[in-house]
Amino acid sequence: MTTTLWTRVDSPVGALLLTADATGALTSLSVPGQKNGRTVQAGWRQDSGPFRDAEEQLAAYFAGELKDFRLEFSTAGSEFREKVWAALDSVPYGATVTYGEIAARIGASRAAVRAVGGAIGANPLLVVRPCHRVIGANGSMTGYAGGLERKVRLLTLEGFLQA
Repeated sequence: MTTTLWTRVDSPVGALLLTADATGALTSLSVPGQKNGRTVQAGWRQDSGPFRDAEEQLAAYFAGELKDFRLEFSTAGSEFREKVWAALDSVPYGATVTYGEIAARIGASRAAVRAVGGAIGANPLLVVRPCHRVIGANGSMTGYAGGLERKVRLLTLEGFLQA
């Protein structure tokens, strides 16, 4: 049986639920009310120890002092999703891209934009894997599993939007 470790971390966007595998690699970061977000399951073990780096980096990010997370991740997705998630990881702090730009970065056709959106929506690492930096082609604040209010808050924190 696979061990899932978990902890909760307070943040300006709500209590964050972090999970890790037995090695301590971060497997998910969910926010309250997140579409398809994780919830604590029977058999999971609460242990804040493996999450110290994540807690420190999240605190520094929310304080405006950290622009790039340096955490070990262990996520499982299809080859397509992994490509999309890797493209998300390359979007710099304070910048945005469109779904079409992510499709182009991974070599997918324009017709794949919907599939790209689905992969972004399935991102298990909100905040640290910056899916909040993806906007609609017309600049609109579209689709964020953690809720549009949180997306706006994160983009404001990063200086992309004005407070």
